[in-house]
Amino acid sequence: MKNSKILVYDGSFNGFLTAIFVGFEEQLNVADIRKNGRTQNGLFSEIQTVFTQMDKAKRVWKGIQNKSNNAIKQLYFAYLSESEGIEFLLYKYIQGLFSSEAELLEAPSESYKIEHLAAMVAKEKNRIEASLNFEYTGDGIYFANLAPDHNILPLISKYFRSRYADNPWIIYDIKRKYGIYYNGKGVEMVTLDLKEMHSLNAINPNLSRGETMDYDKIRNDYFKRADITSLINRKLFKQPPAKRYRSYLQEKHAV
Repeated sequence: MKNSKILVYDGSFNGFLTAIFVGFEEQLNVADIRKNGRTQNGLFSEIQTVFTQMDKAKRVWKGIQNKSNNAIKQLYFAYLSESEGIEFLLYKYIQGLFSSEAELLEAPSESYKIEHLAAMVAKEKNRIEASLNFEYTGDGIYFANLAPDHNILPLISKYFRSRYADNPWIIYDIKRKYGIYYNGKGVEMVTLDLKEMHSLNAINPNLSRGETMDYDKIRNDYFKRADITSLINRKLFKQPPAKRYRSYLQEKHAV
């Protein structure tokens, strides 16, 4: 029997699909699939690093799509839930999908979990699209920050680009430390340098002893008067953490 493998990928959706391809192609005994930086050696499992390859990711994507359009949407939404162990759960689901319908039906719990997670992500997506409020900043950009339970920025990009097509805006996920920026023509991923905000508000002499700062208010007040364009950091595009989100903005996976 082959030794079990823990596949480690770069954190991107395409990296995850590449890991699926490698697991199938090499007929590995996959014990788990984990993002880089979240890996601990298993007692009886070897670590294998998987490098993202778009051609392999596309082959897996098209293969799932040929099986079921509904499955591909459920899979993508469930992946964005960032639920603990979601990669291996999806791996088992895809494994069953490619094996046979009979095997897939024998694992109703996996299908139910994926449907449940996908529904949670869809619910949060719809809630944010209906309720997100923008603040008008000093440099003429509409800005909104949020900390969603799930990684929903890739899913709401299309909606807000259509609704606010005439104005530049930024929606920033303070939990995941990246945002989407619409410049009037297209959407790109950005990060913001927030060191200035934290340094300006690190010490507040007006606070009484035992009182804590309202960071949400500090953040909102800061963005109202800040030159947001000066905080946009595009250099991080060249670094691995930023790359994990770039393919999401294409939105082809969410359709």
